[in-house]
Amino acid sequence: MIIHSASFIKSSPSIIDCPAPVKPEFGFIGRSNVGKSSLINMITGWTRLAKTSVQPGKTRTINHFFVNDSWYLVDLPGYGYAKVPVKLREKWVRATEEYILKRENLVSLFVLLDTRHKPQRSDLEFMEFLGLNSIPFARVFTKSDKLSLISLEESVNKYNTEMLKNWDSLPVSFITSAVKGNGRNEILNYIEESINNFSNAT
Repeated sequence: MIIHSASFIKSSPSIIDCPAPVKPEFGFIGRSNVGKSSLINMITGWTRLAKTSVQPGKTRTINHFFVNDSWYLVDLPGYGYAKVPVKLREKWVRATEEYILKRENLVSLFVLLDTRHKPQRSDLEFMEFLGLNSIPFARVFTKSDKLSLISLEESVNKYNTEMLKNWDSLPVSFITSAVKGNGRNEILNYIEESINNFSNAT
């Protein structure tokens, strides 16, 4: 897939405020500070499409970006650490869960995992939540440029080992670097194939 255009459409505090569900959507989600905005900018090729910040937890709404006038890339609030009041954080979680469970045109989620850290309980529990609710998702291992090839392989294997304790098989996975552009073509090909399958099924 070649990206010809990408534009911000709107920020929505809840699913009822989102754009009409008439186009395929792909959500991006992960723990705070996982590199989500940088990855979105790398994938679309528009360096300032999603705002990056050194302060974790800056994404507080459901943000829709329209790509190639044909599908939506959706930047979802992260889970985990964020310097905000508990009640506000809980509001984000409820809005995100409702979107994930009820958005009928959501084709797949990309769950971002920081390769620099060991498997996090919040990541594993979130992916289990997706599995139990039959939500299609892919794992995206971020910041691969920060590790040696051996350390990177060890990091991914640790996640695989933990997940295979409860999973029969592993989801589709991508190794990415927003700095080097690694994984971009693979993710875009996956999105293109998923859109074709979605269109044929509807």
